[in-house]
Amino acid sequence: MGKDKGASLLGQTAWLLRQFRKKIWVRASLFSGAAVIVALLAAFVGPYLPYDPSLTLAAGSVDHILNILATSMLAVTTFSLSIMVAAYSAATSNVTPRSTKLLLTDSVAQNTLATFVGSFLFSIVGVIGLAAGIYGGKGRIILFFATLVVLFVIVATLLRWIEQLGKFGRVGDTIRRVEEATLPAFRQAGRLPRLGAQPQVPISNQAQAINAARCGIVVHIDVARLDEIAKENDLTVHLGAMPGSLVHPSRPVIHVQPSAADGVVEDLRACVTVEDDREFEQDPRFGVIVLSEIASRALSPAVNDPGTAIEVLGAGLRVFLAFAAAADEREDGPFNHVHAPDLNIDDLFLSFFNPITRDGAALAEVQLRVLVVLQALGGRSPAMFGAAVARHAAFVAEQAKRSLVMDHDRCLIVATSKELMAR
Repeated sequence: MGKDKGASLLGQTAWLLRQFRKKIWVRASLFSGAAVIVALLAAFVGPYLPYDPSLTLAAGSVDHILNILATSMLAVTTFSLSIMVAAYSAATSNVTPRSTKLLLTDSVAQNTLATFVGSFLFSIVGVIGLAAGIYGGKGRIILFFATLVVLFVIVATLLRWIEQLGKFGRVGDTIRRVEEATLPAFRQAGRLPRLGAQPQVPISNQAQAINAARCGIVVHIDVARLDEIAKENDLTVHLGAMPGSLVHPSRPVIHVQPSAADGVVEDLRACVTVEDDREFEQDPRFGVIVLSEIASRALSPAVNDPGTAIEVLGAGLRVFLAFAAAADEREDGPFNHVHAPDLNIDDLFLSFFNPITRDGAALAEVQLRVLVVLQALGGRSPAMFGAAVARHAAFVAEQAKRSLVMDHDRCLIVATSKELMAR
């Protein structure tokens, strides 16, 4: 629980730092800076070695090795970038554009690019230093051993990158990434609903409304900070927009009782981060929307790939089952001065099952798999999923009556749907 809870309930500053670390240029810059420092340290540390290793062969060959590295690493970096761009394009056109951000934050791809760029800069600095004569005999020996370490890192990175290339950007790999990105938010929502806030209660007409500062999507709410501000100022905070909600300057995102001073209002508003694009960490619904988009594209006439839709349904089942398992360990919210709405199960089902049922209405195998998933969810947690399962089973039966041509398929799906609706 600690890992999931920590990711979802990070304070705003820690969350922003986490988002910053995901940028591809950050890791490349750190690796490059470290490589340049290592190359320069060899020149300054060399004279302080207590003994002379007397490896004249190594000292004489280091410039040739660095020249080879400088020549090859630039080509390898360019080639790797072209592969990554091709993978992003393939994910955009064959899966869904919303999955591209998961590829952009892939640690293997980022480490590969950072290693290649860092190795290129290390070799360039080394070549320049050797040409300028800043390395003495001992410094050349240190540079030689540093080069061996860099070569080892490059080989290890290449082997990992080769293994990654077989699946990077493929449909199955992308489905797995979306599922893994969605699971923490669902587990958090099950164990600690409403991001740790208290259940929603009626809001007084005298409550002060705090509108969003800009138009966009709520991507993060620092509930701990909201609770701290409310406690310091003897306020009760009501959240009106949870992560994933579209907000604008005329929509209240927070209501407070009693009214707060202007400075406190700005502090409260700053706890709600609004961006242009949705994020996975605090927004469970976004994950199932992305999964359903993958299935919908696979079910389009141009692609006609029901197998991918069935694979997505399996991923969605695992996500909902994890949600139910986490709900069995539900904890009381620690933030007593903040109230927020619960996650709506009907909205989750509509976001995930509706597009797949609609776009796969003429495919009996897809509709049957939808019913199998609904049956599994209803059997696992009738109290949580039972009503939503019955409602969506009725929708599947309606789609089957309208879209399926074969009487056998239509009767089978309608009968299975009625069994679920009767439970």
